[in-house]
Amino acid sequence: MRKRRVLLFLTGSAVIISALAAAAFTGGYRLNLTPSEPLGLWRIEKLQRPVAIGDLVFLCPPITAVFEEAWRRGYLRRGLCPSGVAPLIKTVAALPGQGVEITDHVLIDGRLVPSSSVWRTDGEGRAINPDLGGVVPPHHLFLHSPFASSYDSRYFGPVPGSGLLGLARPVLTFDP
Repeated sequence: MRKRRVLLFLTGSAVIISALAAAAFTGGYRLNLTPSEPLGLWRIEKLQRPVAIGDLVFLCPPITAVFEEAWRRGYLRRGLCPSGVAPLIKTVAALPGQGVEITDHVLIDGRLVPSSSVWRTDGEGRAINPDLGGVVPPHHLFLHSPFASSYDSRYFGPVPGSGLLGLARPVLTFDP
């Protein structure tokens, strides 16, 4: 009798947790477990205007060789984007038509982007190649994170704006 009650309790708890997770997901809530932005619960807010420099956004990366390699290296987490990875949380640093120069730092239209050091190896000592830079093409965004080891457009270049899910709004987060 006791085992049956415990089993019913565990089953009920699993159903409730699953229902809450599904409701949170369909409501636009996401967990961030990467150090690029504070850890915790975030909400995707539909963008009601054109994207702007400085917007903190959720974006699904495209299915490209660069992102497939990033997946193999463990830079990306599994998620529900069409590519099978979780959306990125990054700040829009440059828009179409802006010039990006990548050396040991990132310059946009000749201005230094703060916290934009460019590394030649990743945290495991493997070579990592920075993007070549250039003019951000139409319908693309150049993304940045101030976290020193962030995998962002410094390495993968501009990404299609079609992957933009919306603004990233913290709900319950903490910065360890």
